[in-house]
Amino acid sequence: MTGDRERAEVEEANARFYRVFETLDLEQMDEIWAHEDHVRCVHPGWCMLAGWEAVRHSWEVILKNSQEMRFSITDVHAHVEGAFGWVTCTENILSESRGNISVTSVLATNIFERIGVEWLLIHHHASHILTGDPSAGA
Repeated sequence: MTGDRERAEVEEANARFYRVFETLDLEQMDEIWAHEDHVRCVHPGWCMLAGWEAVRHSWEVILKNSQEMRFSITDVHAHVEGAFGWVTCTENILSESRGNISVTSVLATNIFERIGVEWLLIHHHASHILTGDPSAGA
């Protein structure tokens, strides 16, 4: 398989993650994650969650408490090395929860593992974008 083709597959797996997220459907979210102990997830403002059970529970809580979630993904950069692929991107999010609408941008890294013929998520890390120039303090 060529590098360009693998990279395109990882980019598609990443896009699928956000399409599934928008459905707010836990069963679909189950299908795109590896169900392994090495799975990790960091939602904005959360501690790192380790293992599929903890990660799945976090999605259950998030999806249950969201009425709508829409993503526009920008700055997408995908890389593949062997059975692992990762994507860095910016999540531009329109969401509604408990009647409150919010718009925000979040930096994300999504890591996928090729298991059989599928690229499954094994790590999602999303962090708020801080303002200011980080080199200013140097």
